[in-house]
Amino acid sequence: MPSKPVQPAKPERPWLPNREQLSQHPWLKPWVPHLLDGQLWRLQHETVARGVAVGLLWAFLIPVAQILAAVVHCVWWRAHIPTAAAMTMVTNPFTIGFWLWLAYQTGATVLGVSAPAPASLDNLSFEWLLSYGGPMILGMGLFALGSAVLGYVLVKAGWMLRVVLMRRMRRVPGN
Repeated sequence: MPSKPVQPAKPERPWLPNREQLSQHPWLKPWVPHLLDGQLWRLQHETVARGVAVGLLWAFLIPVAQILAAVVHCVWWRAHIPTAAAMTMVTNPFTIGFWLWLAYQTGATVLGVSAPAPASLDNLSFEWLLSYGGPMILGMGLFALGSAVLGYVLVKAGWMLRVVLMRRMRRVPGN
């Protein structure tokens, strides 16, 4: 009996563009050969770990266009684009206040400075901005590098643990 041809799976997320739609987009035409590389879209432990690292790095380095920066970095570093885009959401409009406060506290502690007196909005000065900006930029830089390295290591360790557990579950009892 002849076998039936395998049908491609229906897209689970119809709102996301597929490879053909990406390749036809006029703005993306110059980068299509790079963006359609299968390694950038496949769930493999190395590409996912890189995607986590890239996404977390850009989440803390810049306040806007994080996903675009992460995608460009993913193409260059051969990282998983969807993972990197998702990881940039660590800093979002709802959490950025907390992250900036924590970054200032971390940067001020590293630099050994104390917090300047709070100023009202009508009395903002360049010195006030510098006194808060330096420690905050240092803190966000530390978060970017630290979270990227930690994210990469945790994904690699988690993936290895998963492989070990799956091998143990496949073992036949009594051997």
